[in-house]
Order: sequence, then C-alpha cells, then structure tokens
Amino acid sequence: MTTPSTGRDETARTASARSRLAAAEAAQGRPALIDGWIIAAALAVIAAYVRVIWFTPAEATQGLAQKIYYLHLPAALNAYLAFGVVFVTSIVYLWLREERADLVAEASAEVGLLFTTVVLVTGPIWAKPIWGTWWTWDARLTLTLFLWFIYAGYIVLRGAIVEPSLRARYSAVLGILGALLIPFIHMSVYLFRTLHPMPIVLKPDRPSLPPEMLHTLMFSFAAFVLVYLALVRARYRLSVERARVEELEASLEGGR
Repeated sequence: MTTPSTGRDETARTASARSRLAAAEAAQGRPALIDGWIIAAALAVIAAYVRVIWFTPAEATQGLAQKIYYLHLPAALNAYLAFGVVFVTSIVYLWLREERADLVAEASAEVGLLFTTVVLVTGPIWAKPIWGTWWTWDARLTLTLFLWFIYAGYIVLRGAIVEPSLRARYSAVLGILGALLIPFIHMSVYLFRTLHPMPIVLKPDRPSLPPEMLHTLMFSFAAFVLVYLALVRARYRLSVERARVEELEASLEGGR
C-alpha cells in the first residue's frame, strides 16, 4: 500500500523529471548553435573566395572554369577528413563503448556527407566546360558516388534503430567500412584509365601548382577545415542535448 508521503515523493520526482525534460527540450531548441565558430567559419569562407575570384589568376588552359577547383578540392579533402574521424571514433566506440565517440562519429558523418554532396555537385559543373559532359562513369566519380550512398545509408541506419547501443554498434561497423573506400578513391586515377586528372597537390612529388594558386588552395582548405570544425561542434552539441532529452523521457516513462 502506498503511503501519502510516498505518493507525494513520486509526484515530486515526476514533476522534477518533467521540468528537466522541458528545460532540455528548450535548450535543444535554442539558437545558440549559431555561435562564434559558425560566424568565424562563414567569414573565413567569404575571405577565401574573395581571394579566389579577385586575387588569384585564372588557369591558362581552363580559364575561369578552373576556379571551382578551390571549392571542389577543399570539399573533397574535408570529406576525407570527416570520414577519417568517423573511422577513428567508431573504432574507439567499439573498443571502449564510449558514448561520446559515437556522438562525434555521428556528427562527423553528417558533415562529411554534406562535403561529399558539394564534391558531387561541383564536379559536374566543372566537368561540363572542360570534358564536354556532365558525368562519366569512371572509377573516381563512381567510387565517390558510392561513398556518398554508404554514408547516406549510415544516417538512415541511425534513424532506423531505436536502441542506442545497438544503433551505435551497427553504425560504427558501417562507418569503418565506408572509410576504407577513401584510399581506393584517391588511388583510382593511378589504377584505372579515367578522365579525372592526376593529382597535382597530393602526390609523392612536390605540388605542381604555381605558388599563388597553391597559397589560395591552402587558404581555402583552411577555411573549410574551420567550417568542418564549426559544424561538427554544433552537431555534437545538438546530439548531446537530444541524448539528454531521450534519457529524461526514459526516466519519466520508468517512473509511471
């Protein structure tokens, strides 16, 4: 039989859980995700493309179309960086069962998918005036598209599994397997006949770009790294708040 004091205690705990849930939901909806990191990243990208458009010479053969290179390649490199982080943090999760590693992997995978989308959009825009076609099913383009589908599937998988530990384990395995494709994408131009040009920066020898173009590329890459860090930081904070809400909802359900 429940005593009046016990009933009051359960009511108080339920009310406290509800108030914490409301506070967590309110925190999740705050616009604080648009913070100094996001603003700094946006300013860095603007500065990079002011340099690209007005202070970097056009390439002699391709003309102005080549300037999309300063968006295309940094996006590709940051996609590799993002999926590399997924690879490492997924291994950490499977080894230590550290929930924070899973949340970082989730955030990095979403940002990496965004960068891969930029690569797949800018590539055809650049290819049309240079190659005369929007798309060709050569090795690098096809493997990059396959990489996009793997990490799109990663995000779908995370949304389809409700149980947190099961979701994290399955996602970690897929995240690791997807990242293993990246070396093959980079080496594909050496292994297969392809329209895609050979690397002029990431190659065993010194970069082939003129210094002013190389400096612009590095500036653009640094700006995109800042974008990556800002977006992952914002997405991780959102994941933490969402996990708090789910935990409070579970405790509320258990107290009924």
